[in-house]
Amino acid sequence: SAHIDDLRSSPPYLLGDPATLQLSDMAGARTVLIVPMVKDDEFVGSIGIYRLEVSPFNEKQIALLSSFASQAVIAIENTRLLKELRERTDDLTKSLDDLRTAQDRLIQTEKLASLGQLTAGIAHEIKNPLNFVNNFAALSAELTDELNDVLKQATITEKIREEVDELTGLLKDNLQKVVQHGQRADSIVKNMLLHSREGSGDHRPADINALVDESLNLAYHGARAERPDFNVTLQRDFDAGAGMIEIFPQEITRVFLNLVSNGFYAVNKRRIEAGESGFDPVLVASTRNLGDAVEIRIRDNGTGIPQDVKDKMFNPFFTTKPAGEGTGLGLSMSHDIIVKQHGGMIDVITEPGHFTEFRIVLPRTSIPPSKN
Repeated sequence: SAHIDDLRSSPPYLLGDPATLQLSDMAGARTVLIVPMVKDDEFVGSIGIYRLEVSPFNEKQIALLSSFASQAVIAIENTRLLKELRERTDDLTKSLDDLRTAQDRLIQTEKLASLGQLTAGIAHEIKNPLNFVNNFAALSAELTDELNDVLKQATITEKIREEVDELTGLLKDNLQKVVQHGQRADSIVKNMLLHSREGSGDHRPADINALVDESLNLAYHGARAERPDFNVTLQRDFDAGAGMIEIFPQEITRVFLNLVSNGFYAVNKRRIEAGESGFDPVLVASTRNLGDAVEIRIRDNGTGIPQDVKDKMFNPFFTTKPAGEGTGLGLSMSHDIIVKQHGGMIDVITEPGHFTEFRIVLPRTSIPPSKN
């Protein structure tokens, strides 16, 4: 501690120390007592008192101030610890909230996985009777030709022959339509099975234009099934030179389905927000041959993506969709499939309120990642 009987007689005052002059001349201090505040041999601060007249402090007063300084150190340390505790509590609360959110997402993902298994089961059940419909419709169309051949040899009037020809012609046309739409349904079922199947599937050459087109059709039918009033103008700009590339078709299809479905969600959201203002939802899918690589672009004129969302959009479990409508895994999964699994690149160009365009570049040949 420092005990100065008369501040105006002290060396600092006589040497013109600014702090000492201010304490003496402006505050009027004469006798001063200063006690250090120390914690674990470390200087924390000091506490001081003074008198306006020359009157030294006694031992009891010095001990009292020293005790007060010790208590002040404890109080300051407790305040610091309390602040640190509150900060850690806030961090733990946030971590707990994040954990609960992640748990909800995982539960939703598990539900989607179960739904995928259910979809696969239903698709298998549909596929068998659908095969019968397609096969027997094709067979019946052939039988109408045989029936016409038999009737040509029969003795019937010209009028009856014309009526029979007309009826068999209509029957054959109807059967051909059944075959046509049955094959379309069969294609949808195959895509459903492809999308619901676990694992990455085979690494093989695939027609990138065909994959994009199939994904557009499947996502569109899915959106229409979920929202019957949904409508969008689909525009295709495929480069015939894009051709065949070596990929995991099943995984790449998942990426395309996710990006197209997100585009449908964005244009539908903007349509709802626009009301009756005449907004025309449009989604454009294009491919381009880059020589050793292929570029795929998927662009929608929906709500766009704000910058703060764009910075986090590829993070696992991050989503801006309401609970139950998104797991926050779609874009994260897509990024991993394109970048880690295929050695490609994915980025996004967007303008909030106007459009979003995902750009994917895939190498024409890729080496499957090791399973070890």
